[in-house]
Amino acid sequence: MLITYAAIVTWGVPNQILDDYAISIEAGTIREIGPSTALLRSHPDPAPVDTHGQFILPGNICAHTHFYGAFARGLAIPGTAPRDFPEILGKLWWPLDKALTHEDIKYSTLVCLIDAVKHGTTLLIDHHASPNAIDGSLDVIAEAVEQAGVRAALCYEVTDRNGPEKTKAGIKENIRFIKKQSARGRKQKAVAATFGLHASLTLSDATLEACRAEADGFHIHAAEGDADQYNSMAKSGTRVVNRLHAHGILGPQSILAHCVRVDEREIDLLAETRTWVTHQPRLNMNNGVGVAPVETLLRSGVRLGLGNDGFSNAMWEEWKAAYLVHKVWHRDPRRMSGTDVTQMAIYNNAALAKNFFPETSLGQIAPGASADLIFVDYHPYTALTADNLPWHIIFCFHESMITTTMVNGKILMKDRQLLTLDEEAISVKAKELAEQVWKRYRENLK
Repeated sequence: MLITYAAIVTWGVPNQILDDYAISIEAGTIREIGPSTALLRSHPDPAPVDTHGQFILPGNICAHTHFYGAFARGLAIPGTAPRDFPEILGKLWWPLDKALTHEDIKYSTLVCLIDAVKHGTTLLIDHHASPNAIDGSLDVIAEAVEQAGVRAALCYEVTDRNGPEKTKAGIKENIRFIKKQSARGRKQKAVAATFGLHASLTLSDATLEACRAEADGFHIHAAEGDADQYNSMAKSGTRVVNRLHAHGILGPQSILAHCVRVDEREIDLLAETRTWVTHQPRLNMNNGVGVAPVETLLRSGVRLGLGNDGFSNAMWEEWKAAYLVHKVWHRDPRRMSGTDVTQMAIYNNAALAKNFFPETSLGQIAPGASADLIFVDYHPYTALTADNLPWHIIFCFHESMITTTMVNGKILMKDRQLLTLDEEAISVKAKELAEQVWKRYRENLK
């Protein structure tokens, strides 16, 4: 494939914007970048794909999401609104995840992947829960991911809240899926695996030890709200990050989602252990749990990525939320620069993705990098440079501008038409299933 007449955003170090350039792709990998006229002369065989001046960027990466939550959209929680985060879990998420069957999981995932492809998100790190459909649930998600053509890292959340048998089943599902993906070898392109844990507040010391005996890297919610810290102090006399560290959960292969309520010593531990942390501002606002100390985390050397926690897979919306919420939280317009948002969303997310796809170069446009690309039909009315690009993205970019999405050189959406997923058929089936999920959800509340 030869893509021509584009404005290429390399996201290299330093970043460059290359006008009127072309990209040569072979076997899913970017082989050459150069001026369009030069590459058209040196590559006469491929029928060129003319972008007509669109911007080409690497596909967006989501560092933490929940495919299983798609059917929560439009779901009204009966009775009075939850007053805090524990009530949100008890009134919404825990009754909902118990309502899911394997078929629900499949279509909930497909709904999220339509959203991802249309909105230019090409790699997602998912965290799954379905207590009444544990065995094989990660295979169901993996099949949907491969059908869509994106990349994803998957895990099942182990928790004690549903009894010891389901705790064991969750551990078993993670182990089984990790072994399966390992047997497929590193060169398989679409799906990776890690070990999922729910949160400190639903995990006993014995369960943490059992999980640590089986894996070196984990994906867990941590210090998302005050309740997690209170529970950890009651169980162990220590705060959440300290407790997880004592059980060997921290480390360079582990992801702690949120870390909204962490103190200075916890931040030091996260930096010392090179543990990954992910920021999800839209979800934190929705749950009313506060705002993570992102600037302090970054300044302290914590490796911090950007996720969406099940909100729409339009990651530029997460950019905007991250940029704005810190200003209002601190009542200071100087807080949270576009440069910090870019560090999380582009460079750190790409480095985190490398944990799961170590033989694939992601998050940049350069020879040897994977052809995970999006075309953006953006017409700036002011100068756009490599230096001011973050602010163009925050204030001007919109997911509706994405016309084409490709992963590993395969086009998943062309000229806003999905090629791997039948949106109409999936929508019809998802609506049918959601009605039954909502019915079971209401029964689970009784």
